[in-house]
Amino acid sequence: METKHWVVDNSGIIHQQYPQIKEAAALIQQGEVVAFPTETVYGLGAQVKRDSAVEKIFQAKGRPSDNPLIVHIADRTHVDELARLIPPYAQLLINAFWPGPLTIVVPKKEGAVSERVTAGLDTVAVRMPDHPAALALIKEAGVPVAAPSANRSGKPSPTTAEHVLDDLNGRIAGIVDAGETGVGLESTVVDCTGDYPVILRPGGITQADIEAVAGHADTNTALKKAEEAPKAPGMKYTHYAPEAPLYIMEGTSAAIQKKIDEWRAEGKKVGVLAAEESAASYKADTVIECGRRSDLASVARELYSALRLFNEQPVDMIISEAFPAEGVGAAIMNRLEKAAGHKWIKMR
Repeated sequence: METKHWVVDNSGIIHQQYPQIKEAAALIQQGEVVAFPTETVYGLGAQVKRDSAVEKIFQAKGRPSDNPLIVHIADRTHVDELARLIPPYAQLLINAFWPGPLTIVVPKKEGAVSERVTAGLDTVAVRMPDHPAALALIKEAGVPVAAPSANRSGKPSPTTAEHVLDDLNGRIAGIVDAGETGVGLESTVVDCTGDYPVILRPGGITQADIEAVAGHADTNTALKKAEEAPKAPGMKYTHYAPEAPLYIMEGTSAAIQKKIDEWRAEGKKVGVLAAEESAASYKADTVIECGRRSDLASVARELYSALRLFNEQPVDMIISEAFPAEGVGAAIMNRLEKAAGHKWIKMR
């Protein structure tokens, strides 16, 4: 399959309708899958009611069938077409954070989406992205669009069109290329089926942000048991992983360096993922900087690109520094733990 590549300018989309957007939307209407940018990462979209179209997402990604998809909309009123019930606190979250990197999980309306989208659950995950190309594409397609991240399943999510092409060229119909994304980590996913919001996946919208709007909120970042169906993407399987095994190390730079030296003495090539403030203190085969510890939003933006860079390096293993798990740091550590398969090494 030839993967078409449409380059668009974000500012131009606001003032005119790109023929590239029309062509991409027409392919979605025909039941094909198209990658497009959001403010978080690039997504891989298909119309939500057509089983055969949604199945192409799973085929392209190699995605497990029990991993539900997020439905993207371009108008807040469209959530009423998908949801059977929207609790008052969920409406407050919509008003505060849409468009933006927040996904709500709500009871679904019967027949609103393909069963492949919800993995057979009685809930549906919905968000309205804050990106002109995404909104223009969804509006032009005229239907809500199911869209997980546009990468091979388990690999680091794509923050540039080049990342998408590395993983999916020849496997999808096309990609709308509007440059690098902004937030860098997937949306916060909030379960809105109970008496108060429960965070299923942390992201750029933090627990403090949610509580400021909706009152009490809980957090559930644990992996689901193998026999349970995940209610949101990223809850069950290893995700975001580079090709070499990744370990999270906690301790002083000197203690971490001692472990690096031990592995290198055994003939292993070691890569290190570190904040800008500490990167120069490590001696390893490859050291890649990933934002500033003093600005965790910069770490979030650069995390996936940094993990992908290791695939271009001859390393046998990768060590990542741990980051504070407050605010957006909770999302960073969530992604790192899944990329590492929860492998920690604590040095003293």
